[in-house]
Amino acid sequence: MASIIASLPLPLLINGVKTSLKPTSTFPVCAFRERQGRVGIVVRATSDSSDSSTSLSVVQSVQNLWDKPEDRIAVIGLGFTAIIAFWASINVVAAVDKLPLIPGFLEFVGILFSAWFVYRYLLFKPDREELFRNINKSLANILDQ
Repeated sequence: MASIIASLPLPLLINGVKTSLKPTSTFPVCAFRERQGRVGIVVRATSDSSDSSTSLSVVQSVQNLWDKPEDRIAVIGLGFTAIIAFWASINVVAAVDKLPLIPGFLEFVGILFSAWFVYRYLLFKPDREELFRNINKSLANILDQ
């Protein structure tokens, strides 16, 4: 039923001109909804690339480590160490926050660094591409790929 409906051209109003839209296979149509004479299309975009996300590769790396019996103790130790480091950093931040003038100075330094980072890496497209290359290179080094 959805394939029959998906092959029908749909009327659209773009800048006051009535046109028709025929869904293609690149945008699979998930559902049609009709309310008060209007037709809405819910579209799901998917990716065919093999390296869809780095978070999946991180999860897969941890699962591979967990599957090896001799590395389970190391994974548990790293998790425990991460929890202790997080707890210690919260206490250090709370202690520094109580000191006079230090929080204001650190906030100013943070604003300056954020402005520099935006100017250096996020403002122009070649710089953003360089940032993504650096991040991917660092992740590859960390994950030993």
